[in-house]
Amino acid sequence: MSIIQFFKSKTFFKQIAFAVIGVVVFVFFLKFWLNVTTNHDQRIQVPDLHKLTITEAERTLNELNLDFVVKDSARYNPTYPKKSVIEQNPLAGAFVKEKRKIYLSLNPSKYRDITIPNLNGRTKRQAISELRAIGFIVGINFTYVNDIGKDVVRGLKHKGKIVNANDKLEKHSIIQLVLGDGEGDGTPVIIPEELIIEEEAQ
Repeated sequence: MSIIQFFKSKTFFKQIAFAVIGVVVFVFFLKFWLNVTTNHDQRIQVPDLHKLTITEAERTLNELNLDFVVKDSARYNPTYPKKSVIEQNPLAGAFVKEKRKIYLSLNPSKYRDITIPNLNGRTKRQAISELRAIGFIVGINFTYVNDIGKDVVRGLKHKGKIVNANDKLEKHSIIQLVLGDGEGDGTPVIIPEELIIEEEAQ
């Protein structure tokens, strides 16, 4: 049989038909396999995990067949419970596939500690500006001691106790200034014990 006759024969057309059917079946099977293995049509909505404890968040994600990873803690936010979820990625409402990792950041248990600077001899204005700049709150009830310097810092107090340079206090702690009254004679200042009192709530 010549080549031309073969191309015109039923055998040739049968082989072509089998080849086309085989390609179609292969493509269909490949598409089906990819849909199954990649969860192509699966969409799970990410829940809102904010303010949940890590145990509550884990239980919620397990019910949806989602995984999670805890990242480093974020900045402390007093409006959130301690050690609760403060940030999440992907965000709530996003659609993801099964087993997707949700990245969580937890609220620290408190503000970070800050080192108290050496403010002895600074003016009241300078001390207030520096303390506020690094994250402290300056109380409005100033204590005055007999000193030659008017409104010059001669000490710091926190909750009625004297604190010193290089001590550490939590950010947003209230610090009260002990200032000179400008009426001293230059002798060293000793803060009287009766002036170290519990500060009033600001």
